[in-house]
Amino acid sequence: MEEGNHSEVTEFILSGLTDRPELQVPLFWVFLLIYGITLVGNVGMILLITIDPRLHTPMYFFLSNLSFCDLCISSIISPKMLLNFLAERKSISYTACTVQMHLSILFADVECLLLAVMAYDRYVAICNPLLYTVTMSRQLCKQLVAGVYAVGVVDSMIYTCCTFRLSFCSSNIINHFFCDILPLLVLSCSDTHISEIVTFAFMSCITVSSFVTVLLSYVYIISNIFQIRSAEGRSKAFSTCTFHLTAVVLLFGTLLFMYLRPTSSYSMDRDKVASVFYMVVIPMLNPLIYSLRNKEVKNALRKAMNKLLTNS
Repeated sequence: MEEGNHSEVTEFILSGLTDRPELQVPLFWVFLLIYGITLVGNVGMILLITIDPRLHTPMYFFLSNLSFCDLCISSIISPKMLLNFLAERKSISYTACTVQMHLSILFADVECLLLAVMAYDRYVAICNPLLYTVTMSRQLCKQLVAGVYAVGVVDSMIYTCCTFRLSFCSSNIINHFFCDILPLLVLSCSDTHISEIVTFAFMSCITVSSFVTVLLSYVYIISNIFQIRSAEGRSKAFSTCTFHLTAVVLLFGTLLFMYLRPTSSYSMDRDKVASVFYMVVIPMLNPLIYSLRNKEVKNALRKAMNKLLTNS
């Protein structure tokens, strides 16, 4: 590759998860299964929430958007990763790399912010139940979701512009299975300090602010739950939050580990594993968490299955 600015780069080479040939086909089947479960789980969740009137509430409106977000994240990453397991040349064009990074950041941001919005929804439902339907109106829910996507679009555009303004003149081999920010910063032969500062600042802002919103919401929620006198009431209140808390711990724990560290401590192999978890595994787990731990979803699923069997 000729030395010069990034406009001379026409493609990148993705090193993938492993360079061991004997693992390529087994990993292909493993991740194909994961992707299949992800598609079925998230599409099923969206359809179930859409067709069952009992699930037409703010909480499930946000959950359907979370499922759509998980579906998009997985579809941005998994097909190319599956193809590269079987391909001899694991290349991705400069344009496709740009689009993949932009969309992956967009939906990662949306997922973080949606979990924060869902925490606020649980706070209103438990701490102000009499005002819940008034506070969490349909209009407000739509505005919150629109705002989440707007922030995600702007943030991902900033990341993408800061990353692809850099020069890649020494190598075009990305030691990763998709186009992520940190591997590209490591690969660049330009001065990356500004890009590192912008990345750290904006990622910190979104991740930490979302996490703090969740944390504060649950401080009020838990303190309110302990004021409930009946054990049955406390149990019911806790049950409406456990599945959301599980999703929060999985996502934010991984993201804080991934990005809120200096690049001097960046380890490619270690962070590949973390990336697989939050880009591929979590989108599969979320619909399972929300369906297996939620009586309303299970009842709606049972009703839909009975109706389907009756009609057939």
